[in-house]
Amino acid sequence: MPDPAAVPPALPPADRLQRAFAAEIAAAVAKYPAGRQASAVLDLLYLAQAAYGRITTEAIEEVAAVLEMDPTQVRGVVGFYSLFKEEPHGRFVIHYCTDLPCALRGADAFLPRVCRAFGVPGPGETSPDGLFSVEEAMCLAACDRAPMMQVNLSYFHDLTDERLDGIVAALKAKAAAGEAVGPPFGFGSVRGVAEGVPSVEAPS
Repeated sequence: MPDPAAVPPALPPADRLQRAFAAEIAAAVAKYPAGRQASAVLDLLYLAQAAYGRITTEAIEEVAAVLEMDPTQVRGVVGFYSLFKEEPHGRFVIHYCTDLPCALRGADAFLPRVCRAFGVPGPGETSPDGLFSVEEAMCLAACDRAPMMQVNLSYFHDLTDERLDGIVAALKAKAAAGEAVGPPFGFGSVRGVAEGVPSVEAPS
C-alpha cells in the first residue's frame, strides 16, 4: 500500500476563467434556457482563450465544469473551429487575405511588408515579443478593399505602407497601456484602434 505521505496532494481545479470573467460567464449562460447552458460553449471558449492565453487542457476542463459538459465534448468544439488556438500565439492575431481576388489587387506582393511591420519572420509565425501572429486567410469577404486584414476579428481595408505603420503603432500603444485582457485572442477588440483607419467589427 503506498505511503500516504508520498502521494502528492490533488491540485485544485483551475479557475482562471472564472476569476477573470465571472460577469461575462453569467451573461453568456443567461442567454439560454435553464438546462441549456452548454449552448454557451463558444462564448466561454473565447473567454477562456483570453484568460489562459490559449486553449489549454486546464481551459477545456474549466469550461466543461462551468457548463456541466464532458471535457471531450468541449475538446471536440475546439478542434472544429480554427479560431481556437491550442498553440501559443500573439495577443493580436492578424488574418491577412491572400486569396486570388485579393492577390490580383496586390495582396501577395504586400504580404512581406505586413510581416516586416509586425516583426514576424513569415506567415504562420509570431513576433519575438509575443504581441503579433500573422496568418494567411483564404477569404475574408472584402475582396474589393484589398490588401486587407483582420486584427482580432476587426477589419482593416485598403492597406498602404503609411496606414499599416499607423495600425502597428496604435496596436503597440494599446499593448503598452496595459489594457485588460479580453476575447478573442488576448487584447480584445481593436475596433477604431487608430484614428482615420477604417475598422469595423467582424460580421456576426
